[in-house]
Parts: sequence; C-alpha cells; structure tokens
Amino acid sequence: MILKILAFGITKDIFGASEKEIEINEGANVNALKELLEKDFPELKKLKSYFIAVDDEYAENHQVLTVSNEIAIIPPVSGG
Repeated sequence: MILKILAFGITKDIFGASEKEIEINEGANVNALKELLEKDFPELKKLKSYFIAVDDEYAENHQVLTVSNEIAIIPPVSGG
C-alpha cells in the first residue's frame, strides 16, 4: 500500500518536502513505518525524538495503518 506522510519542522528538511509517499506492506503498523522511514532517511535516527500521528492523534507503535489514514511525522518540540 502507498501511504502519504506529512512532514513538519526538521522532518520536512530531512524529507526534502512537506509530503512523501511511502510504499509499505498491507497491515503494517507504526513501528514498521518508523523502521522503514529510518532506513530510507537515516537522519531521522539522529533526532532526539519524533512522533507519528495518525488521524490527528499520537499513535502507539502497535497501531495498524491503512491507506485511508492521515499520517504525520511530528518532530521534537523545544520551548522556553
């Protein structure tokens, strides 16, 4: 299946775009997506942390993804 991934902040710079399409196996979960993204974009591993949001909610690693999901990569946030 092809997933459309939205990128924000530093992750947009890492991807070189604000959106990326990723091909992944049917029934894949968030953890599998993270592994694939880190393989294709090793710079992600250098981030202190990042989150995956699915349909506007932070996702757990075991959550199964579908082609209809809206998926976003949320970079680390700093504040003061």
